[in-house]
Amino acid sequence: MADEFKLDIFKRDNLSKSSLKQLRRDGNIPGIFYSYNSKESIPFYMGNKTLSEAKKSGARIFNIAVGSKKQTVIFKTVQYHPVTDEILHVDLYGVNMDKAVAIQVQLILEGNAKGVASEGGVLVQSLNEIEIECLPSDIPENLSVDISNLGLGDSFKVSDLQLDEKLVIKSDTEQVIASVTQAMKEEEAQPDLEEGETEGLADPVEQSSDEKPKDDDSSNDSDEG
Repeated sequence: MADEFKLDIFKRDNLSKSSLKQLRRDGNIPGIFYSYNSKESIPFYMGNKTLSEAKKSGARIFNIAVGSKKQTVIFKTVQYHPVTDEILHVDLYGVNMDKAVAIQVQLILEGNAKGVASEGGVLVQSLNEIEIECLPSDIPENLSVDISNLGLGDSFKVSDLQLDEKLVIKSDTEQVIASVTQAMKEEEAQPDLEEGETEGLADPVEQSSDEKPKDDDSSNDSDEG
């Protein structure tokens, strides 16, 4: 069962980009609170220290004060800086303790795969979290994945997870969480060909030039998630 943790947050009225930058310079993190039973959204900020203590607590359910009312919330989304991994913005979502919510939960790999330990394979983790649905009080801190029996060429899918009946998987069950693959070998150098020896080489005239690299559309970062 999830523990609860009190979050100290402060309403913010200035929503300009310069205000957001100043908040972060002062050691704060901007965010938005969304109510579960209305279209109400309230911009707020919290201190970096507050967020750090919340993460260390292991709690998944948090209590905040919205005006004179107390609200039970969960972290719905957390926006990170793409380079520094600094937290830029958070969304808090108010929950009804009697109604199930959908939430992303981190996957933790446990054990030493036999395909790595004795068969020379390499472990690849393809999925770091999955979406589940459950009552707020049943939200787990994380989900453990035992990979001890993974041999070379084996994979562990979302469908292989054995979860408490209180937890319903919402993610695609065919997604691979982890697999053991063969270690990549260095490509053998192509032998030098004698002059006039062209067997096995494509005629450069016949190579297609129709395909052109697509432009890489860069998305603009937004301050508000």
